[in-house]
Amino acid sequence: MNRSTAERLYQAGMEPTVTKLLELDARVDELNDRIDKLSKNSSNSSKPPSSDIVKNKKQTRASRRREKKRRAKGGQPGHTRHERELFLPDEVNNLIPHELSTCPDCGGVLEKREDVPPRIVEQVKFIENPLEITHHQGLAYWCEHCKKYHYAPIPEAVQRAGLLDADVSAMVCWLKYAGSVSLSKIQRLFRDVYGIKVSRGYLCKVINKGAQALEQTYNEMLRALQKERVVNADETGHKNNGGRHWTWVFRTSLYALFKISPFRASGVIIDVLGKEFNGVLGCDCYSSYIKYMKDFDVVLQLCLAHLIRDVKAMVDCHDTEVRKYGTRILDELKNLFHVIHSKEEMSSDMFVTVLERCKESVIRAATKHVPAHRLARNMANRFRKHGEAYFTFITTPGMEPTNNCAEQAIRFVVMYRHSSQGTRSEKGIIACERFFTVVASCLLQGRSVYEFIKEAFRCYFEGLPAPSLLHAPAAPP
Repeated sequence: MNRSTAERLYQAGMEPTVTKLLELDARVDELNDRIDKLSKNSSNSSKPPSSDIVKNKKQTRASRRREKKRRAKGGQPGHTRHERELFLPDEVNNLIPHELSTCPDCGGVLEKREDVPPRIVEQVKFIENPLEITHHQGLAYWCEHCKKYHYAPIPEAVQRAGLLDADVSAMVCWLKYAGSVSLSKIQRLFRDVYGIKVSRGYLCKVINKGAQALEQTYNEMLRALQKERVVNADETGHKNNGGRHWTWVFRTSLYALFKISPFRASGVIIDVLGKEFNGVLGCDCYSSYIKYMKDFDVVLQLCLAHLIRDVKAMVDCHDTEVRKYGTRILDELKNLFHVIHSKEEMSSDMFVTVLERCKESVIRAATKHVPAHRLARNMANRFRKHGEAYFTFITTPGMEPTNNCAEQAIRFVVMYRHSSQGTRSEKGIIACERFFTVVASCLLQGRSVYEFIKEAFRCYFEGLPAPSLLHAPAAPP
């Protein structure tokens, strides 16, 4: 609409002007709804449900200020400069001093100053042959009495390792499961970089050896998981020989354990956590968790991020009463998360008291004045049956209100699935379970995944007990 059209509309009187304004307002509402639906969230993209959580008001205002004033790329004025630390003296293989004979400006005589530190440029490069190839020879001896040859025994650890020792075997497994590199690319790496021909079949054998080396570690964690006080669980799809399987994750504060199964049922939870699990299980509202809770009287912490996603679906509903109902619940959830983000500003007793009040407000908003629409009735019934399960975190130390920690632990598995063709056998499933467990747990504990896998291989080859992931490594002095 241009100015002349607007003037003619104004001169036509009040009724045409009001009608046109209402039409334009309805059009604006329609376009805003389309923008909201096109914006990325957990329901229309790969973003996890926890990303839908409404941030507190302080964070929202801060983000708006940042949007108004865009920062320049790179380092910011006044910020501390971050530089890579130099290698320690015992880590340096070669030291090459570069000297001056005369002054580069005037050609005069120079005095070498030992008290001034030199300018240093460090450089890392491959050595000419990064792999050391060793022939272990069992020498032949002839026995005149037995009339046959006898061979000197080769150490058992060498025979169990085969072509690749613990270091190189660990690198293969790291590339496959922590780096999401296919076996074909690992094969090409050995050929092009190291000049060694290795078949994909042999690489599979190396991975199976690694899975055997981690058997004791995995089973130890499986037994310990059933005694944990707080566990979060989640699941995602997995491809096995063209069929649909599921990768489950069970995460504690110290480690994460993975289980791959053809089923997405409560039987998997029973196999992992057992029938006498006495802790709190954090999860979404999927029926398998609800059944596990009912059958064995287990305490759940249902994910508030998933609840927010469901409430937002009602806010976007075409039914006016459902939108009002969803908006009431969403407003109370915003208040709840505002309190959670303001925890540092309150005493512990006051924090719990305010959370209890917010909890009552959310349940009241969800169970009172419920519209007859299916979405609203389902939400109200969920709160009447399991409403308390959304607020277990209030009285359970260490429990988060969302299932974000399990989603984070399983995220790298989702990325692995996108770059992998899955598994083809039971051995492949076992290898994925154990290596996924090691990768996620080492990341949680700040350990080197490669060093842990290498230690597991070394212990396996030498017949020693496998390393454990149940204890965080000691902090460096």
